[in-house]
Amino acid sequence: MTTVIDVDAHGMQHCETTTLGVLLRHQGLDLSEPMLFGLGSGLSFVYWDSRNMDFPFLGGRAKPFELTRNLAARLGLELLVRETTSPRKAWDNVAYFLDDGRPVGLQLDSYHLDYFSSPVHFGGHIVAMYGYDDRSAYLVDTAQQGGAVTTSRNSLAQARAARGPMTARQRSFIITAPRNMPAPHRQIVPAIAACARAFLNPPIANLGHRGIEKASKRVPLWLQRTDNPQRDLPQAAMLMEKAGTGGALFRNLYRDFLAECTDLLMSDHLRTGHALYTEAAALWTEAAALIKQAGESADAQCLVRAGSALGDLARMEREAMQALSRLEST
Repeated sequence: MTTVIDVDAHGMQHCETTTLGVLLRHQGLDLSEPMLFGLGSGLSFVYWDSRNMDFPFLGGRAKPFELTRNLAARLGLELLVRETTSPRKAWDNVAYFLDDGRPVGLQLDSYHLDYFSSPVHFGGHIVAMYGYDDRSAYLVDTAQQGGAVTTSRNSLAQARAARGPMTARQRSFIITAPRNMPAPHRQIVPAIAACARAFLNPPIANLGHRGIEKASKRVPLWLQRTDNPQRDLPQAAMLMEKAGTGGALFRNLYRDFLAECTDLLMSDHLRTGHALYTEAAALWTEAAALIKQAGESADAQCLVRAGSALGDLARMEREAMQALSRLEST
């Protein structure tokens, strides 16, 4: 038996926006990836380190699935989410909608997927599933991972059942767009303002602009934090630039979102935010290059320079979000 739905199966830069794009285009709503990311208030920052981690992690987006929930709430989309600890029920949850002609979003651990060329455990990975047969599952992943891809049903089951950081209980979801959905551009200002508030007022010092400031102090010490700098520092730099983010720890996507917004709305605050995030995106790429160079050369001065860049980024992004937070009052 084979079930394959006709979908627009092209991959984008980020896994969650790629999946949202597939599901929403099937519902007749075609938004650019930056617009999906921005309307979902996807930009964030976390400096994550703990005793059970081999090396610190820099994250540049909202936690997995939060973007999807934000976007659905903002656009009035019906989001139906199912979770279970039963592998059989998890499969039935997906097959039911696929057999009904509906693509399904899945959250899983990318490590187990057959097509990942450099597998690492990441329990917050999200893909769209649009078909299956007796042996294989047909998925849409990021362009970097191949766009329309295939994995075995066994590997898919393992990926969905995995436990660990950021995993969900075999989560699957579908999205339904209402007939009289409000125009997405009307939600631009609320989405930007919500993102700015969260970034400017983080509950702990590891998040938002405070998190970037913390990273600026910790990154110069990273050679002391690892027994294998040749492995850990280039990998950290790779995650900043190439791990489904479009580069610059998602700042490129937010920069492009703000550029789209300035074409739709006349606002000096928007133009200021866009200019600052354009500058910030370039500096994030420079910081990643310095971290990679430090790992390859064991030169601590590279990390000092990366820390200085992060200090500038904390100030720059704080100023950008302060400008953007003023949109609601105009």
